[in-house]
Amino acid sequence: MALLWALGALVCGLLARGLGEAELASLAWAAGIVPPLGLLLVEIAKNLARGETGVDAVAALSMTGALLLGEHLAGVVIAVMFTGGNVLEEQAQRRARRELTALLDRAPRSARRERDGALETVPVEAIEPGDRLLVAQGEIVPVDGVLLDAPATLDEAALTGEPLPVRREPDERLRSGALNAGPPLRMEARARAAESTYAAIVRLVETAQASKAPLVRLADSFALPFLLVTLALAAAAWALSGDPVRALAVLVVATPCPLILAAPVAITAGISAAARRGVLFKTGAALETLARAATLVFDKTGTLTTGRARLVSVVPCRELAPDELLRLAASLDQASSHPLADAIVRAARARGLPLELPSEVREAPGEGISGRVGSRLVRLGRLAHTDGRGLFGSWAERTIRRAERDGATPVFVAVEDELAGALLLADEIRRETPRALRTLREAGLSRTVMLSGDRADVAEAIGTALGIDTVLADRTPADKVDAVRAERAEAVTVMVGDGINDAPALAAAHVGVAMGARGAAAAAEAADVVLLVDRLDRLVDAIRIARRARRIALQSIGAGMALSGLGMVAAALGHLPPLAGALFQEAIDVAVILNALRALGAAEPGRRAPGLSAERIGELEADHRALRPVIERARALADRLGTGDGPQLRTELEELVRALEAQVLAHEREDERRLHPEIARMLGGRDPMAPISRTHREIAHLVRRLARLVAEIPPEGPLPEDLPELRRTLYALEAILDLHCAQEEELYEAVVFEPAAAPRALKA
Repeated sequence: MALLWALGALVCGLLARGLGEAELASLAWAAGIVPPLGLLLVEIAKNLARGETGVDAVAALSMTGALLLGEHLAGVVIAVMFTGGNVLEEQAQRRARRELTALLDRAPRSARRERDGALETVPVEAIEPGDRLLVAQGEIVPVDGVLLDAPATLDEAALTGEPLPVRREPDERLRSGALNAGPPLRMEARARAAESTYAAIVRLVETAQASKAPLVRLADSFALPFLLVTLALAAAAWALSGDPVRALAVLVVATPCPLILAAPVAITAGISAAARRGVLFKTGAALETLARAATLVFDKTGTLTTGRARLVSVVPCRELAPDELLRLAASLDQASSHPLADAIVRAARARGLPLELPSEVREAPGEGISGRVGSRLVRLGRLAHTDGRGLFGSWAERTIRRAERDGATPVFVAVEDELAGALLLADEIRRETPRALRTLREAGLSRTVMLSGDRADVAEAIGTALGIDTVLADRTPADKVDAVRAERAEAVTVMVGDGINDAPALAAAHVGVAMGARGAAAAAEAADVVLLVDRLDRLVDAIRIARRARRIALQSIGAGMALSGLGMVAAALGHLPPLAGALFQEAIDVAVILNALRALGAAEPGRRAPGLSAERIGELEADHRALRPVIERARALADRLGTGDGPQLRTELEELVRALEAQVLAHEREDERRLHPEIARMLGGRDPMAPISRTHREIAHLVRRLARLVAEIPPEGPLPEDLPELRRTLYALEAILDLHCAQEEELYEAVVFEPAAAPRALKA
């Protein structure tokens, strides 16, 4: 309204001047100055009452001076430019908050509830846990719950930033805010609307919108010195020239200062850019502080790792093949409720093993499970539960020591009351974690610390694998807080966690980051930043965006103040009259706001060259899983050398050689022929796949060496002098194949296709 008044007065005055009514024009311009000046004086009074001093005072002095000195045209131009600058800033902030506002606007307002065999539309606030709801295609899941009846296809982009729909099976958890992209689905509510995922995100967004970053407060702290310098320069210009108009020109050029425009726009734009990547800053202060981070402290489980057990090795102790051992164990574990049972069943299904329904199942809590798979009696669990006669004591001890060294948990398997082997399970490192940690170091983070409540051997195995600087294991929540405070005393510290036990440590850090996609609500509430996508590499995006936003804000402030300073000097010397000074200053303001809006862009351009699709990567990883039984067989045979039936060992070694040639070497040749040239084109440079090809050659060399060694074994089995070389070759093959598969999978992740457009993390 103030802008329209001042603009109307300016136009009316120009029309009057054109008609030769100079006095009427001057009155119109003076009238245009008064309302904006009055509003500005009220705002300055409010700021002073709060103990704040801003450079808005310069604008007030400029308009007051224009009225007193009769420079009404310059004064009304100042009023137009000042009020116009405020409108431009509001529009810029509104644009920067567009994705956050979209999130609020799309919050569900009503839902269709099943009641007495009919559907009724009720406000989401009326939904109670246990209510059964119908969500039609194109509607948003109103509350957290579980899916009933049939699978559903959901678009979770608003929650996770992932553009592709996901499939949910019956009894799987549904989160409010997801869009039903398939046929109508039925669900059972498990939480009220105010306690659901989407409501929590909305509360975080509202906090983010109302925040004020330290950088903005830093800008405000410069207001008083800048005002004093401006007044001193204006007074000097008046005193030296004897012309008060020069003083007015100095005040005009200093109005309004880019100091108060650039920082809020850049910080808010950075928050918006992060939101599009699935990163939610609860405050602008968190963004500004994250930009200065030097130390990263991670919780282990659920943050650096997935928090879910994964089968890492099948270790037979008899002639039973690894796949058959796993099949029997998984068949029995279908009837178990133990947390490790799901990992064993998933591993067997991933290998395509045919599972049978078990019978006569008995589960002893804390000991294990037993039952029949087909005609065979199978036992799973602790060593005492599976090897009651103690026939395999030395082998079991070696297996337990190996599990401890690898940070794994052994599950022993007995068939027909005789120990048959063990399954080693461990917490799985997130696929993106190694690359994310390397990228964070490249971004300037100088120190990494891992906190864990897990035992030391498990934590150290994970920390060593990831190259963590310091590993602190066996830590209680209170110990974690103490560790974070110790790091905080040395440098700006970021704590990343996901569980309820991480909440105190998150609150203790300079910046707490919660893995919010699967993490506990307590962690999200205590954190300053929430990663809505369950991927650690989004923290890399957050830090890059934060640093870019802060850098752009400082650039805008510095450039704006420098240009204003040059203009003030020119005005003091009489080279810039008040009207021209007003136009010059407004050009500076527009420039710094537009520059600050650059923070809306990505921290770095997305991959635009064609990459590997997620489906293609899934197929390639499935190929690696198909090789896993062969790799495990090499280790199992190495462990069994020198024991058991010699002719049987010779036969199994010959079968292993044939499997290595038919599966592993054929796989590597196909990769060299088709896949690696494709990836090389994506990576660019001179022969980027040379290290991987070198590994292929070493694998082929070891397979040929093993084939020659096996060909020399006599019919009665390996001779004692053959055993050391056979063991070395088999262990080397297992190690290099394990490493090679991990390297290739990390390489696939590096060239995954990312659309040029930003992910639709918070769009309607």
